[in-house]
Amino acid sequence: MALELTLPMIREARERLRGVAHVTPLDYSATFSQLTGCRVFFKLENLQKTGSFKIRGAYNKIMSLAPAERARGVVCASAGNHAQGVAYAAARAGIAATVVMPEGAPISKVAATRGYGAHVVLEGAGYDEAYARACRIQEETGAVMVHAFDDPLVAAGQGTIALELLEACPD
Repeated sequence: MALELTLPMIREARERLRGVAHVTPLDYSATFSQLTGCRVFFKLENLQKTGSFKIRGAYNKIMSLAPAERARGVVCASAGNHAQGVAYAAARAGIAATVVMPEGAPISKVAATRGYGAHVVLEGAGYDEAYARACRIQEETGAVMVHAFDDPLVAAGQGTIALELLEACPD
């Protein structure tokens, strides 16, 4: 039975992320507001640890793992932002991480992922081929897959942004 994403899960993720993820600011954009005829704000997740919102979901998933799952390590596929989030979260948890990235992934993202302590495997021309390799690694090793988006615990971590948006701009 698949786990359903709920508001209590997002609130629980927020507690897990406290002290790890930054509460990033909202920045009003006069240009985009004028273009759209609406008030437009940008959530500055580029100021987040690892440079994107992806740390939120990866950290929530990894910190939700049972001890036996942690012992098996984690694996994921990503072209960069999720890779860095998984590598960072796994390092904080003290567990092994294997990250499969496409061969053309930006060198800076590969280096950052390795810098956070993950074992990086370069495979394929794009995400689908990297993901297929990550699935084979999962089958071979028993590592837990930390999917970039198709996981309720990852989505709950990303959903913490919504709570911040509502608090920063309640109207």
